[in-house]
Amino acid sequence: MTLETPTLTPRPRRPRPQVVSLSPAAAERVREIIARSERPVAGLRVGVRNGGCAGQEYVLDYAEVADPLDEVVVDQGVTVLVEPSAVLFLLGTVIDYEVTRLSAKFVFRNPNQTDACGCGESVTIQPAEAPDA
Repeated sequence: MTLETPTLTPRPRRPRPQVVSLSPAAAERVREIIARSERPVAGLRVGVRNGGCAGQEYVLDYAEVADPLDEVVVDQGVTVLVEPSAVLFLLGTVIDYEVTRLSAKFVFRNPNQTDACGCGESVTIQPAEAPDA
């Protein structure tokens, strides 16, 4: 009696969800700021750090180079580099840019955000659940 080695057929990979997206206003504002930069910019770096009265804060910065572990998203001609530790916290987030009579700022519309402090500087975010295989 001989045993046959089973043939393994690789499953097609599910499409990965886009971690973050930009509103048209946010994309336009990022392009404007990058165009005025004195140094080369590889993209907008987005992350989450511990801090503030609600526990966490969104972090935006311009990156000169992409980190090999960054999640790279290209949306509306803008490269967004998501820090690896922030991916599950930001999954499904739309970054917007709002101008009001008193301020102009980037705003995160995050489905994983469960609370925010009164001043709006910090938030509470629950990481997204990994989808079932």
